[in-house]
Amino acid sequence: MTESRYALTAISANGEPDAFALLNEALRPLANTSVDVKVVPVPRSLVGRRSARIYSLPVGVDVDRLAQSLERLQGEAPMDWAIQTVASRVRRYRLAVFDMDSTLIQCEVIDELARYAGVGEQVAAITDRAMRGDLDFQESFIERVALLEGLEAGVVDRILETLPITEGVSELILTLRAQGVYTAILSGGFLPFAQHLQRQFGFDEVHANALDIDRGVLTGKVRLPIVDGDYKRKVLLDIAQRQNIALEDTIAVGDGANDLPMLTTAGLGVAYAAKPVIQSQVDLQLNHVGLDGVLYYLGAASELND
Repeated sequence: MTESRYALTAISANGEPDAFALLNEALRPLANTSVDVKVVPVPRSLVGRRSARIYSLPVGVDVDRLAQSLERLQGEAPMDWAIQTVASRVRRYRLAVFDMDSTLIQCEVIDELARYAGVGEQVAAITDRAMRGDLDFQESFIERVALLEGLEAGVVDRILETLPITEGVSELILTLRAQGVYTAILSGGFLPFAQHLQRQFGFDEVHANALDIDRGVLTGKVRLPIVDGDYKRKVLLDIAQRQNIALEDTIAVGDGANDLPMLTTAGLGVAYAAKPVIQSQVDLQLNHVGLDGVLYYLGAASELND
């Protein structure tokens, strides 16, 4: 049986060369074997803010030992890294699904709505506990939405005007679409915000919670179904089936406990700036660079023959 080959991907924020110097120290025990290194081109818009390298590791490398060495670097250098089998890197992924709040955008929209409703701190505290997995998502969602009763619906447009988009979203989605990857937003947030991102970046479809509005104000009531973790997983499976895409050819990206079902179901799950409960269960992570970092975890077919 052929032994699996592995590749180490390293992405440095701000293109700092010192980060790679530290990485080379971690790889020093492999110095007597072949470690091929490739410098990966970065999108023009991110030149100077990103550097990436792919290390082709020798057959038989002690992956666990190497990972432990790399983990010790986390506090010393602004770098994201992942050890993957070459086979997983070169797979032709055909579907990518994304969480929205704190993933595609740098906020939780329900918290932003709550600020306008005068209950910001109260709702934010519940949101934080829910994303960490300390509260049932559906119950916490119903509780938070109830606190928004009476808020003018026009607030949504005000929030949309200054919606903080995560760095690298444009580069990531444009590249995936150019490669023919079907893209979707699966969000526990609200539909107007997901649809706004769909129009801006060209996502193929979106799934999020509807805001219940009566006479121009939020009713504080929840419209079913609620998009929670199980719902996200079901939609991932449904899209894959509709598009005739094998599950191993899918990508999921998210940050919260309600993203875990889709992250562990997809062929490639990436935890973005994720809560501890997610980081402990998802191998591929991004904590220092933007969402364009996902692209560096996707290889090229030529790597099979290197």
